[in-house]
Amino acid sequence: MLKTPKIFIIIPAYNEENKIAEVLLDLTNNYKNIVVVDDASEDKTADIVRKFPVTLLEHKINRGQGAALETGNQYAFNNGAEIIVHFDADGQFLVSEIEDLIKPILHENYEIVLGSRFLEKKSKMPWIKKHIIHSLARIVNRIFFGIKLSDPQSGFRAMSVNAAKKIKIEQDEMAHCSEILHKAFKYKLRIKEVPMTVIYNRFGNNFSGGLKILKDLIFKKIIK
Repeated sequence: MLKTPKIFIIIPAYNEENKIAEVLLDLTNNYKNIVVVDDASEDKTADIVRKFPVTLLEHKINRGQGAALETGNQYAFNNGAEIIVHFDADGQFLVSEIEDLIKPILHENYEIVLGSRFLEKKSKMPWIKKHIIHSLARIVNRIFFGIKLSDPQSGFRAMSVNAAKKIKIEQDEMAHCSEILHKAFKYKLRIKEVPMTVIYNRFGNNFSGGLKILKDLIFKKIIK
């Protein structure tokens, strides 16, 4: 019998009181080792999380999603993780699709597996996000980082622990998605994309937020 890998699911959360209970209910019915990193929420997010059999880590000040993921990664490293999954707190991702991310690591020797909104499955992405923000992100990633993937801003990913340890997240805010890809390509890690479904309960990053991500990426590349 094959040994079941120790999977840690890391969830960054900021002001997610409306959705996080639903997300955690589904996750805890299917997985153990769930870690929520509350990024100094101003609502009842942390109180809701405490009602579930999960680990809650709390930032005292709001540091950004990238910083929350790095906090979760470090906890997973220290507690014997073999595979790390990044999952959102807002109900956009499907728990049933986590298995699709893990399988290529277990059976095909991939080191990072990314969910993509631009493969077979269709997600009802807002027009400006799909045709402007993500198009610009793909261009920036190709020009500055040599990254050629269908979805450069996917937050739904799984990594072997060895891959995750090589990728220290230094972009505290939303530019961490491209930072992770840049370092994965830099270290020549084996990467695969798989189709994923995204349920858009809200818009997410607006246009100005998308421009800030691009600015952070370009500035980070220039100063290095």
